[in-house]
Amino acid sequence: MNEVLSVIHPRVTGEMNQALAEPFTVDEVKKAVFGMYPLKSPGPDGMPPLFFQKFRHVIGNDVISYALRILNNQVLLHKMNHTHIVLIPKCSNPETVAQLRPISLCNTIVKIESKCIANRLRSLLDSLVSHTQSAFIPGHLITDNVLLAFQLNHHLKVSNRLREGSVVLKLDMSKAYDRVEWSSLRGVLLRLGFQHRFVNLIMLLVTTVSYSIMLDGEPFGYIQPERGIRQGDPLSPYLFIFCAEALSCLIQDAERQSQIVGIAVTVQAPRVSHLLFANDTLVFCKAKVGQLEEIRRILEWYGRASRQVVNFGKSCMVVSGRVHEGMKQLLAGVLDVGLVGSHEKYLGLPAMGGRSRGELFRGLRDRIWERVQGWSSKLLSQAGRGVLIKAVIQSLPTYVMSCFQLSGIC
Repeated sequence: MNEVLSVIHPRVTGEMNQALAEPFTVDEVKKAVFGMYPLKSPGPDGMPPLFFQKFRHVIGNDVISYALRILNNQVLLHKMNHTHIVLIPKCSNPETVAQLRPISLCNTIVKIESKCIANRLRSLLDSLVSHTQSAFIPGHLITDNVLLAFQLNHHLKVSNRLREGSVVLKLDMSKAYDRVEWSSLRGVLLRLGFQHRFVNLIMLLVTTVSYSIMLDGEPFGYIQPERGIRQGDPLSPYLFIFCAEALSCLIQDAERQSQIVGIAVTVQAPRVSHLLFANDTLVFCKAKVGQLEEIRRILEWYGRASRQVVNFGKSCMVVSGRVHEGMKQLLAGVLDVGLVGSHEKYLGLPAMGGRSRGELFRGLRDRIWERVQGWSSKLLSQAGRGVLIKAVIQSLPTYVMSCFQLSGIC
């Protein structure tokens, strides 16, 4: 743990801590309540945010008083932090637990406190998190990472004539939210420079949680966790990227010591050693055994400190340049990952271009055609079809079109 924390430098300034230490106000609680989607899934209390928004004239004062008691006095009834877990299938016919995604349904009153803390942190994230992290940070877009990764992969593809090869390593973190070690989270927050009182407030919401699993609409069992953060809590995404900052700092430290050398698309361009979007990780380095061994050591240190586990079975590696096949296999064997010709997708979009744009975006066409085929049996009027096309079909290519020009692929 110490070797990981030692590479994290304090970033929270005195002014930031002073702003975070200010007592929470009525206006902040109101902003949190009305900042939540009205019909967000309710927790054990059965009350969605709409209830608190609609009947604020009846229960508003009590809700505000209880929320401020937790936020300013750090007094929380543990029963209020009880959470239901709903298992959402990742595929059409799940057969194992690994094919189910656990989503936490928290009591809305607890979400209000988490939302208040998240609102205070949001404006500071850009100063606290490395520029290689693009998830959940105001002013950063998911497309930033997509375009940068696409450009780097394209550079490697067209530079195969180079004698010295490069490696693009795509890492898959297994159950990333569920494995967050609480002591590691506290250590990272304190190392970044947050005051103890503010860290204690965050850890109060994290460590007092308990779970029941929803089976056939009924809660089953009682689980008292010892690690993990909830998917569905407004604060969890920010806490996770603070934990992931430890991995980013380890890679940056190795880069400063020239143990890892990133990729630059031109001589004067900055080198890129890694890209993070929450738990989606790309690592770039030279095709040298020593550099991959350093990456393996970094992942081992990070795993011991945070309890994060890399699923090497789902992780993969691309090796470019004039590197013979035997050397490629040797490089892949250092981390025991699969060797592929190219990463097909990154964050849901193509990671590398090809000769046929139609082939590259065939998946988008198939998704649109699948939706249209499902409507053919509904005997919709022309007006009804028009409404569905505008509401559903036109939204499908929006994400793709934010990065790529789709004209002429159909």
